[in-house]
Amino acid sequence: MNNNRKINKNPEGRIGIILNLTPSYPATEKIEDLKSAEMADLWQNLLFLDASIKGEFPEELVSLLQEENVLWQSEAEDLKRIKENKVDLLGVNYYHPSRVQEPEYSSDSLAQDWRPDKYYASFNKRGVRMNADRGWEIHPQTIYEIAKRIQEDYGNIPWFISENGMGVENEERFKDGEGQIQDDYRIIFTTEHLFWLHKAIQEGSNCFGYHVWTPIDCWSWRNSYKNRYGLISLNIHTQVKTLKKSAYWYKNLTDTSLLQVPDSILEKYNQ
Repeated sequence: MNNNRKINKNPEGRIGIILNLTPSYPATEKIEDLKSAEMADLWQNLLFLDASIKGEFPEELVSLLQEENVLWQSEAEDLKRIKENKVDLLGVNYYHPSRVQEPEYSSDSLAQDWRPDKYYASFNKRGVRMNADRGWEIHPQTIYEIAKRIQEDYGNIPWFISENGMGVENEERFKDGEGQIQDDYRIIFTTEHLFWLHKAIQEGSNCFGYHVWTPIDCWSWRNSYKNRYGLISLNIHTQVKTLKKSAYWYKNLTDTSLLQVPDSILEKYNQ
């Protein structure tokens, strides 16, 4: 990155990275579950955040890998290069948190092959709000926690939400008589996430942008066109594009820079 900075003719140019951040919550307050959540956070988030922004790897991770005899080979020059090439800004993809618990087998058990997730196991918490089509938990408050972590632990580096959205299967079922998809669920989803993001910004978070995922229904490498994320619907057979209700809502939001938060959302979060 330093080489790019040297040859960049625009002195205001910045170099960044986009990370998928998935904060982890413990199944219970038991010490074992709390430790599992810490380990999941270490592997899923801190490993990448520390290396990119601080220019170093988490000490706890390095010690753990040394104990397990699986630490990657590196030279002093490699670590020096990482230290000298920290990013200028951060993009965050956020969709859902993870819930974890103590693994069935001890991480010291010989029955466990070495993998990062040997230290924690997934946990499906009952009663949480879910996007049933995608199988992901909807937890808008987590976007606030991400913002505060960046502010407090990573020097309040400039950052933005690079992806945040809701994929829904068979959205045609929500068409009205005029053929427009009435995706109020997407409007509520986006409103809640922006509500929490705005709260963090008011408290000093250096967040400068939000990218909804995504403007137009797009192809997914994992499930093709099964889940639709767009503000604009795409007929894959005719290529005709139609604005969903959320597209008009989002245009009004960007035109006015005014987020109208319904009382039901304010009451939900006791604001």
